[in-house]
Amino acid sequence: MIINQVPATIKNQLQVSCYDCHSNNTEYPWYSKIQPAAWYLEDHIQEGKDELNFNEWDTYSSRRKNSKLRSIIKQIESGEMPMDSYELIHGDARMDSTAVKEIIGYMDSLRED
Repeated sequence: MIINQVPATIKNQLQVSCYDCHSNNTEYPWYSKIQPAAWYLEDHIQEGKDELNFNEWDTYSSRRKNSKLRSIIKQIESGEMPMDSYELIHGDARMDSTAVKEIIGYMDSLRED
């Protein structure tokens, strides 16, 4: 798994900012038990895991890993991720410029192309 080999600061930021939607370690909020919010939330989380699941990183081919790394870099650089709606409720998920630079640098170092 990609998260096991990263520096602690990056690991922590990925866990706080990405893991609820992009791993098998989702920490469901209180409103996940209230309909229709629960349906929306579950669909959104499943969509995130289908797109990228850090727990399945080791099963990805080199080509797929490189594609995911490019996508991660692009989406963090552009501010698409973490999503604004997620940051609204999870303020600690916001990445400051230092965290963005560190994560992008690390992800870029993993690329094989």
